[in-house]
Amino acid sequence: MPDILPVPIADGLICPDAGGIALLASRERASGRLCFPARPEDDTGYDRIVLPRTGRLWSWTIQRFRPKSPPYAGPEAFEPYAVGYVELDGALIVEGRLVDVAFDDLAIGMAMRIVPLPFEMMDGALRTSFGFAPDKGGEA
Repeated sequence: MPDILPVPIADGLICPDAGGIALLASRERASGRLCFPARPEDDTGYDRIVLPRTGRLWSWTIQRFRPKSPPYAGPEAFEPYAVGYVELDGALIVEGRLVDVAFDDLAIGMAMRIVPLPFEMMDGALRTSFGFAPDKGGEA
């Protein structure tokens, strides 16, 4: 992984950390409710927090057709990919792409970790998004 990550695909989504990247969320000051992605930094009703980097696969499916444009901003070429919901330890459930795993190896409860995911925009610009890969250490 490069030392400097390309620009995040959206503000308030990810931040670099010692293990690669982490997801940013917001905690509502009045209720303690978490929301993802993070609210704008100037929203005084919320505090920014960093979500746990590991969790368990809660549900998943295979995306077998190219999403509609807009809002899809990816390249014209398309290959099926896995997408799932991962329950991050003690926090909330986040949807993301599942990478570095064969479709047939996916299983509910599988230990997962957040990984940086390069994303090429339609105009060729490179951005950083996130995905989930199996946590082979099982630390979830």
